[in-house]
Amino acid sequence: MPLIVQFSEYGDSEVLRVVDIEPPDPGPGQVRLEVRAAGVNPVDWKIMRGDMRDQFPVRFPAGLGYDVAGVVDRVGAGVTGFKVGDEVLGAARPSFAKFVLADPASLLLKPATLPWTTAGSLAGAGGAAWTGLDRLSIARGELLLIHAVAGGVGSFAAQLAVARGARVLGTDSENNHEYLRSIGVTPVAYGDGLADRLRSLAPQGVDAVLDVSGRGELPLSIELARGPKRVLTLVAFEEAARLGALAHAGGSGPNLRRALQEIVPLIERGRLQVPVSQTYPLEAVAAALDESSSGHVRGKIAILPNQ
Repeated sequence: MPLIVQFSEYGDSEVLRVVDIEPPDPGPGQVRLEVRAAGVNPVDWKIMRGDMRDQFPVRFPAGLGYDVAGVVDRVGAGVTGFKVGDEVLGAARPSFAKFVLADPASLLLKPATLPWTTAGSLAGAGGAAWTGLDRLSIARGELLLIHAVAGGVGSFAAQLAVARGARVLGTDSENNHEYLRSIGVTPVAYGDGLADRLRSLAPQGVDAVLDVSGRGELPLSIELARGPKRVLTLVAFEEAARLGALAHAGGSGPNLRRALQEIVPLIERGRLQVPVSQTYPLEAVAAALDESSSGHVRGKIAILPNQ
């Protein structure tokens, strides 16, 4: 029987169960995918713990996962853009399963040269990064500051900004600095003296700030950006509301296809890297979410249901 990861109450990873289910049949306007890879995002364990029950209410038993890559194995009535056997990437919820249903509008054909682990790790972090840059209206020649730049969303945002001709400063721990330089980021170490280090590198300030850290950098960010209008956080929502900064909690929203249509060609041309730090079989999703929630992951974690 096909397997799916579910949970029936909020809590830490011990609430997760891998259960047998009947494979779902696609309805009109849907396709069914045999999942080859599903990327892990921080929102997955936040939903599991109940931290985002207002933004993402669930009905128990609930599944997890959003990023997906797989092979179309059934097509519902009215679907014309995909056929059985197509290799695709994009989003489906829940994606931590052997088979998932997906909206064709959330999928693209997967290039044959793109590894499954990469293809299955793009939608959540890539879509959120693309949307963040879109809301900040990043333009060629501008200086963008990204907090927690080596993580999933941060590294996507940095590389997209560089590809668009922007310059990027990024805060992160020193063990990530060599990697950050390799993707075109000027790295800045966390810790005491951060404000002085940033001011020395950007004496005229910055044009915009994307905060993926949530560790209290918003006041400094607003100072460097000369006001809150182009300071956007994806995590510190209450602080942003208090300080007048922008906040975004909706991932890619309606922008997913546009985001993937920019991201995938950049990967094919070698201009955007998607490091996958670890892979896990479906039965070890709990360990994967524990690793993600540790806060020490560079790049992406992928679930491989057939591993």
